[in-house]
Amino acid sequence: MTYQSITVEQRDAVTLITLNRPQALNALNSKVLEDLIAAFAAYQADDGQLCAVLTGSGDKAFAAGADIKEMSEKQAADFYLDDFFAPWTSEIVKKTRKPWIAAVNGFALGGGCELAMMADFIIASDKAKFGQPEIKLGVAPGMGGSQRLTRAVGKSKAMEMCLTGRMMDAEEAERANLVVRVVPHETLLDEALKTAKTIASMPPMASIANKEMVNAAFESTLDQGLVMERRIFQILAASEDKAEGMSAFVEKREGQWKGR
Repeated sequence: MTYQSITVEQRDAVTLITLNRPQALNALNSKVLEDLIAAFAAYQADDGQLCAVLTGSGDKAFAAGADIKEMSEKQAADFYLDDFFAPWTSEIVKKTRKPWIAAVNGFALGGGCELAMMADFIIASDKAKFGQPEIKLGVAPGMGGSQRLTRAVGKSKAMEMCLTGRMMDAEEAERANLVVRVVPHETLLDEALKTAKTIASMPPMASIANKEMVNAAFESTLDQGLVMERRIFQILAASEDKAEGMSAFVEKREGQWKGR
């Protein structure tokens, strides 16, 4: 496909998606959303692609927020009737069953922070900064910032960030469990792609199942989650990859996965 606001590359079994509006610090608008929905749908549909990495172009920003110019004249009724922001979750998060990583290379503010938090995990450059500054515009997070940030860093820190609009640097973000790892800015993409390659080397169905299990921990009680975990394990136990994986382990060789 041809995209206007992003670029997409396939590097072996890894899809690299890059937000490509450097003149606007990769701000998110309706065209970016349209392109990302199409790119993630293509990634999900391609059996040869097993992990994705999302990053931003340039050295300054992953995504500096939503495009305020696009929203400034929009009326409240239109936000409500269009269910503005909903497709980010319904079309990208929920429909992308395969793993994907956010490689945050700079500012991830407002919608940019929210987009990064939609990923399965975040690897950050040491120059990355995170924040939900919507209050400074007289509004509040609308793409999950108040919910995903709170689940990641806890109520107190999320409350303080949303009420003051301050930015969190990469070191603090790692301490607060918002990001899984901080790496030198120059090596960010290499490290993210290396991690994605490792994930892509795993049995594909087991990869999806593990993602579903961990996500369920946020959406169910412990007992419900444990039942789901057992049932998915039992399903995987009947797979061809389970038989291959255990045979490969016993025979001390690499597994050859079929994704079934």
